Amino acid sequence: MYYAHYHNRLRSWPNTWFAAAAVDKPLKHVVFKMQLSDQTPTIEDPAPRQRHGGDGGGGGGADLTALFSDKLLLRILAAVPDPLRLPASLVCKRWLRLVGRLRHSLTLLDWSFLDRGRLFLRFPDLAELDLVPGSFASPSSVAARGRVLLSWGPFSVTVDTNADSPVGECCFLDPDVIDRGLETVARSCPGLRKLSLVASDSEAGLMAIAGGCDTMQELELHRCSDLALRSIFAFKNLQILRLVGSVDGLYCGPRVTDIGLTILAHGCKRLVKLELSGCEGSYDGISAIGRCCMMLEELTISDHRMDDGWLAALSFCGNLKTLRMQSCRRIDADPGPSEHLGTCPAVETLQMHRCQLRDKRSLQALFMVCEAVRDVVFEHCWGLDNNMFALVSICRRVKFLSLEGCSLVTTEGFESVVLSWMDLQRLTVISCNNIKDGEVSPALSSLFSVLKELKWRPDSKSALAGTGMAKKGARFFRRL
Repeated sequence: MYYAHYHNRLRSWPNTWFAAAAVDKPLKHVVFKMQLSDQTPTIEDPAPRQRHGGDGGGGGGADLTALFSDKLLLRILAAVPDPLRLPASLVCKRWLRLVGRLRHSLTLLDWSFLDRGRLFLRFPDLAELDLVPGSFASPSSVAARGRVLLSWGPFSVTVDTNADSPVGECCFLDPDVIDRGLETVARSCPGLRKLSLVASDSEAGLMAIAGGCDTMQELELHRCSDLALRSIFAFKNLQILRLVGSVDGLYCGPRVTDIGLTILAHGCKRLVKLELSGCEGSYDGISAIGRCCMMLEELTISDHRMDDGWLAALSFCGNLKTLRMQSCRRIDADPGPSEHLGTCPAVETLQMHRCQLRDKRSLQALFMVCEAVRDVVFEHCWGLDNNMFALVSICRRVKFLSLEGCSLVTTEGFESVVLSWMDLQRLTVISCNNIKDGEVSPALSSLFSVLKELKWRPDSKSALAGTGMAKKGARFFRRL
């Protein structure tokens, strides 16, 4: 019974592979011929067949894949669609080992899997590893009724509750435990290129990663502090760095300040992308990054706690091409005199996502620093009304504008800004309920007719929504 079940399952796998992955027809005929030879009885060998190879699994019957080298079988398994790779790994121990070599990215949910040394035996060729979800410590001394499951983005953790707060902060594993795990990662995964982890004040873990993973290019540090950045200089090839100081509602701790930003600036001079989330700092820290990280092209400021006046330091980022603001309650309460702001000469893209834009002076200062910007994106920004939106006209070279979820901007305020841009080529307006089709003027319609790209869905009741105009742009209007 077991033999018949296993034999039929094995015989069905090639058909599944080639139907889903469209492998070359000659290889399909080879496997089909092997199946026929396995099914045809022979007079010379009446004895039952025995399985070849010790790792092929139990039961009788020949292991046809034993004729394939690991290299060839890896190529075949690589053509199997991702949803079918897990069932394929259950065929035998050899397939389990080879399918594990095909996985290059992994998120660790249970730290014990790393402590027992099983992670890299199962997946020896990892290039991207996320240790953050597995770094949360589950409460063990609290009764079941005192536990709360908290979900935040990709994380789902169990936290403790107390009398003062409906939801308490989550806890992390001991720093010694995390450092030992990082040392295991450094020994077992020298080809790692991207790593996400919870930082500690100890330098042992990060120094081990820097010494063992020479190809590390991208690093994400959660619960980061100034002390945790002391070993950042050891990462010689680091190009992408994300620092998360604290996350409201999830955890908080010692944050990154100007001291940490200065250490970062002198230790990572080859940075191309940098994200600062929940970090403190001021003019001194940002200017140090601008002076030392000459290759920096993309800067993301998320939920910052920067001191007043930090905005003027952006002018030191001479090669900055993309500036992104995310979930910021404010930009800069006191940016200083406009003549001291300076500009970012190479900036091309300015993106504002879920930001509070209620301070006219700070928003004006931001547009002055990014005066040369070509692409401007506003997405679900609170407080962006006609008066605030009119400030973007300071940027005279805009070629692309995207408005999404900005319900305070009206058709009149939108039109006054858009018509002032002579180089506008692409326009996106989505879910802006106060921009109405019936209020579009002939001048704005004429502008639509010369755009290279137009996505126009200001609301679900838009007369133009679903007509195809939003995707045809200039070609649609030229037929009118």
